[in-house]
Amino acid sequence: MNAIIQKIKLILINLLGYRILLFTGDLLVYDRYRWLIKYLPRTRNGEKLLDVGCGSGAFTIAAAARGYHATGISWDTRNQHEAERTASLSSIKDKTDFDVLDIRSLHQHTSYHQTFDVCINFENIEHIINDNKLMIDIYQCLKPGGMLLFSSPNFFLHPISQTDQGPFSTIEDGGHVRRGYTKVMLEELCENAGFRIELISGCSGYFSQRITRIYRFFFGFHPLLAWLVVLPLRIIPVLFDGLFRRFFRYRDYSICMIAMKPRYATSQPSKA
Repeated sequence: MNAIIQKIKLILINLLGYRILLFTGDLLVYDRYRWLIKYLPRTRNGEKLLDVGCGSGAFTIAAAARGYHATGISWDTRNQHEAERTASLSSIKDKTDFDVLDIRSLHQHTSYHQTFDVCINFENIEHIINDNKLMIDIYQCLKPGGMLLFSSPNFFLHPISQTDQGPFSTIEDGGHVRRGYTKVMLEELCENAGFRIELISGCSGYFSQRITRIYRFFFGFHPLLAWLVVLPLRIIPVLFDGLFRRFFRYRDYSICMIAMKPRYATSQPSKA
């Protein structure tokens, strides 16, 4: 059955492009995509972008489609091969690279240092124990004036499933090692690394969270069933989450941030 699902996915990618990856998981993935394209300008200058912890590669490919030369890094060889295949089917393979790399050793890859104009780090840092070091490593990868686009679970989130409440891992085994981040926690990480915060916002509002809860329930029976059940509901958050956020101040699931590396740095970032 999984092989059949993979074949269907490849056919859909071939027909519809990389965006199909944004609709094969829960709604939170598409929310992050919407936030990304809101704040990542289109370019014709071929700036370099690094997607730190790129997962399926959907955001790496999305960045390439907006004109960037995008590199996605992840430790998962299988995911990287799938991402390369998706990029190839999406006809932007020449604008993407997928490197197999443990982001905990990012500092060792000196060829990345001061190389990138933009870094993406979405829903990744909460899996890393030494988050301070990772933020410093990302800072080092950016050119002066470079930009970080970031998201992670909001510490004050409304739990979608029991895993959002812990227990959280004390080792890096693929699970979350912390509940999430507050505004002050992000300010602390950025100050220590040398970043200056441009914007703190959020994504994934009330309806996204509720429909994702439905998705995760049916996922326990079968991924295809979960996808089919929520497919007709996916338009609801696009239409109504913004209004619900505005009038009821319902807390977003993810906290999002834009941070800048100063163009004229006067000091070195702290050591991890």
